[in-house]
Amino acid sequence: MPESLPPGAKTLFKVHKLAYKYSGGLIGHYLTPSVKCLLLTTTGAKSGKERISPLVYGRDGKNIILIASQGGVSKNPPWYHNLLAHPEVHVQMGRSHSEMHARIATGRERTRLWKSMVKIYGGYEGYQRKTTRTIPVVVLEPTKP
Repeated sequence: MPESLPPGAKTLFKVHKLAYKYSGGLIGHYLTPSVKCLLLTTTGAKSGKERISPLVYGRDGKNIILIASQGGVSKNPPWYHNLLAHPEVHVQMGRSHSEMHARIATGRERTRLWKSMVKIYGGYEGYQRKTTRTIPVVVLEPTKP
């Protein structure tokens, strides 16, 4: 049986994404008082089509931090492959919209950012234990000052 997200997860993500998008960010930005979610718009690596993913995020100065965990399954999420092919992305955080450039954190930076994201959402540690892959840490940098 192929490894996948829990039953109903895809439907929940789709409903969350639609509520977030069509409420203009009024619904769906805060998952809990300390955990916030954004909408990441990437360009499909193969299709070239716009793809929107709701993701938990953190901040590091002006940069936005994402974790490509996909619940600890053995493959990186599709949005991660999309931003590797097309690193220019659009981000909606609540009612705010930004154009950003994605890169992958490595070394000490990755370690530091991983720890900060685990403080925001402790489930990432369990996801890392579930998989043999090193879960990527993505840094989104503003393209405009």
